[in-house]
Amino acid sequence: MRKVVLITGASSGIGLALCKRLLAEDDELHLCLACRNMSKAEAVCAALLASHPTAEVTIVQVDVSNLQSVFRASKELKQRFQRLDCIYLNAGIMPNPQLNIKALFFGLFSRKVIHMFSTAEGLLTQGDKITADGLQEVFETNVFGHFILIRELEPLLCHSDNPSQLIWTSSRSARKSNFSLEDFQHSKGKEPYSSSKYATDLLSVALNRNFNQQGLYSNVACPGTALTNLTYGILPPFIWTLLMPAILLLRFFANAFTLTPYNGTEALMDLDEDTAEKFYQKLLELEKHIRVTIQKTDNQARLSGSCL
Repeated sequence: MRKVVLITGASSGIGLALCKRLLAEDDELHLCLACRNMSKAEAVCAALLASHPTAEVTIVQVDVSNLQSVFRASKELKQRFQRLDCIYLNAGIMPNPQLNIKALFFGLFSRKVIHMFSTAEGLLTQGDKITADGLQEVFETNVFGHFILIRELEPLLCHSDNPSQLIWTSSRSARKSNFSLEDFQHSKGKEPYSSSKYATDLLSVALNRNFNQQGLYSNVACPGTALTNLTYGILPPFIWTLLMPAILLLRFFANAFTLTPYNGTEALMDLDEDTAEKFYQKLLELEKHIRVTIQKTDNQARLSGSCL
């Protein structure tokens, strides 16, 4: 029986590199690409099958920044599969990143220059907006959409006799100082990406506490600084090309500079369990609120339809 692996954000960057790497190690996999853009996903699927004809590669459309899309995709996956062996929770956004030139200049002449470049601490701020679900976009895309996906797919994941894995794409920019339980969506801050990645790290710890006995295990992986659509949003590709000699030099001091998506597919971390559990409970409360809201909207729509 083929091992079934689901990857969100599989059509580019780390997700696409991960698909290629997994199939290079085991071309008997059933790889399911969970993507927002179907035309890109179909092109990737065709290319993967061309290079690995014995593999099975399928597609499911999902936009993790839209909960209705997550519910639809989850329903489809439960109809297709009896179980999922692994989910790579990789899809994510860093909208409108702005480089803090002043912080960069002062950091260049400080003792923390290596740390600054390897974590981007204090260098990047991002814009954020509210989604159709009434949530902060970065939080919903990077954290909550995936959380709901896991909750919906629990029947396919929780088998104590045959464990499943969750693997989150995290980041070295995940900073405790940018995360707050009182503002876990980071609506009042300027570094929602960092906050969201720390949140995924916390959530991974909480998922292990709550689901290990049911056969579900969660890990976080930091791919390092790889040149993908996220990094190209910070600086144009030609600037990265100009910076490449300096980055290669920095690799002697900071192994976070993995440079290519293919290189950036390994690592693990650990966090405070008490904070993780409190955050998990807040997500459960938010999930309950969202489900009630969706149910009310559906009921109103049915009543309106019956009155016509």
